Amino acid sequence: MAERNRRTVRDLRRGNRSEVLQRLYFDGPMSRQALGPATGLSSGSVSNVVSELTADGLLEEAGVVDSDGGRPRTLLRVAPDSGRLIGVDVGETRVRVELFDLALTELARAELPLGHQDYDVDLIVRHISAGIAAVLDGNAVGADSLLGVGIGVPGIVDRSAPGGAVVHGQTIGWPAVPLEALLRDAVELPEGVGFFIGNGAAALGQAEMWFGGGRGARDAAIVLFGSGVGACIVTDGAIHDTPGEWGHLTVNVRGRRCRCGALGCLEAYTGSEALLARWREAGGRLPDDGDEESGVTALLAAAHPQDPDTAPDPVAVAVLDETAEYLGAGISDLINLFAPERVLIGGWAGLQLGPHILDSVRRYAEGFSLHHPAARVSIEMGRLGPDAVTVGAATLPLAHFFAGGGRRARPGGRDPEETGEPGWQTVLEGRARR
Repeated sequence: MAERNRRTVRDLRRGNRSEVLQRLYFDGPMSRQALGPATGLSSGSVSNVVSELTADGLLEEAGVVDSDGGRPRTLLRVAPDSGRLIGVDVGETRVRVELFDLALTELARAELPLGHQDYDVDLIVRHISAGIAAVLDGNAVGADSLLGVGIGVPGIVDRSAPGGAVVHGQTIGWPAVPLEALLRDAVELPEGVGFFIGNGAAALGQAEMWFGGGRGARDAAIVLFGSGVGACIVTDGAIHDTPGEWGHLTVNVRGRRCRCGALGCLEAYTGSEALLARWREAGGRLPDDGDEESGVTALLAAAHPQDPDTAPDPVAVAVLDETAEYLGAGISDLINLFAPERVLIGGWAGLQLGPHILDSVRRYAEGFSLHHPAARVSIEMGRLGPDAVTVGAATLPLAHFFAGGGRRARPGGRDPEETGEPGWQTVLEGRARR
């Protein structure tokens, strides 16, 4: 019984620290007096927690405000320099690695290009290792300040394996890659600093929900539109990364061959790789030896020429419209299944194409959707730009840090059910309730 009581007190203290940290991080700066009503904690509990967090170097003063007839009140905030985070985006065209402070201000970055379909596991591991070494070089990140490395990857992430996260990325030729174990062997990190590996679409979704177009929504769908397509679903404040393989819903029986091997997948009609293949088949001229990004740029230039005397290429226009139609149809499936308040479109290809096809996507999505859920949804562009997945990846260790009350999370970044510790889902659900 005594052990149970000790654990209960410990858990209560951790929960109080977590609540204060999150409230100050997302809604601060805030005074001690305002923290009480905001967190539901007593003034004594707030005072104790603030003292602990300040002693740990996690909080700092951020000015004063006048009170009604009383003494000025000191504002508090989470100290940006009290921790460092690394976010990694294993994308289709490059591996991007960024170092952030606790406020997610970028301190350093490294980008390592990937050739077409160059997803050799050893190469990806080397790129991640080199990128981490590059952003840490010269930044004097101490062993106690680095909270973790978050990594967004394409595919399904299985965190139940005893050796750490395993990635099932069928479209990139990763049948069951023990990525976490490979990274532990290849990357030198301070002792106790772990990897937090998640689906890239889910990382994008978490970033948009915390800092971008998803703020304030309880139900949302965030679409990652790149070489392929994926989606993150948020329902009642809980984030789900299993619909990250939304791109492999069948939209055309006996249709085009998808890179996953199946026929008629949504990705075979909407991903930039398929988009450029359809344009090429229809007679479009792609840049010689160009990558997908330059190919999409060329397609847009053909469909929307800058020279007013140049007529739009009707083939390019038709390919873009077909892409918008299929993307709208895929989004309508998300609307009919999950009834989100918002659908946000991100990813590098989405950011390039979105301004030109968004109105068509909305029109097609509404036409394919049931009237009631379609009437309550807005379809918009994501707000965080090309670094959204990297930022989202960095929030994985950050959320574990917050949920642990400002203590470093266990290496591995496993789900709360596996470790007995609250994690990023707990933090996101708490954000949605506010």
